[in-house]
Amino acid sequence: MVSYEVSIGLVIITVLLCVGSLNLTDIVIAQKEMGLAHLIGLPQLAFLNWFFLPLFPMFVVFFISALAETNRPPFDLPEAESELVAGFMVEYASTPYLLFMLGEYISIIMMCALTTILFLGGWASPIDLPPFTWIPGAIWFILKTSLVFFMIAMVKAFVPRYRYDQLMRLGWKVFLPLSLAMVIILAFILQLTGWGWHGGVA
Repeated sequence: MVSYEVSIGLVIITVLLCVGSLNLTDIVIAQKEMGLAHLIGLPQLAFLNWFFLPLFPMFVVFFISALAETNRPPFDLPEAESELVAGFMVEYASTPYLLFMLGEYISIIMMCALTTILFLGGWASPIDLPPFTWIPGAIWFILKTSLVFFMIAMVKAFVPRYRYDQLMRLGWKVFLPLSLAMVIILAFILQLTGWGWHGGVA
């Protein structure tokens, strides 16, 4: 089941191509200093700079692959093994079950935080004007991470469960070619135009 993991890696590469750095802080700073808001002359609208707009297909691929990676619906296939209460975890009780669930939700929060950093401007304010700038960055980060967590939770309500073969088809025949094509196209555009973040010079 590596199909969606390969796609996640290629999505991260597209972000790293735009930023030119592996540093997460640089990724957040790049989303403040370059993008659509500067092109249209409204740098105060910082959310227009976030990578989820220019890299929207990659944002969707990353979000869906994160659902598969964390075993969330509609890709909760390990839990569907026996169609019982919790699938393979039904044999566990008390502390072992708690540790299973704790590990699962920690991985979900980690993917939400990674989505926030890569595509939603990290801890930066969406609008660079008071009173938005008065709110500490940690609060913005928690709010954005909570928003992504809410989106992940809401998918369970309206998407039916996929079969194994459907997940494999989605990963190998849709996400992998799309993300690979986006890496090539983005690298070509960046090479031609010189666009990208260059340590504070967009």
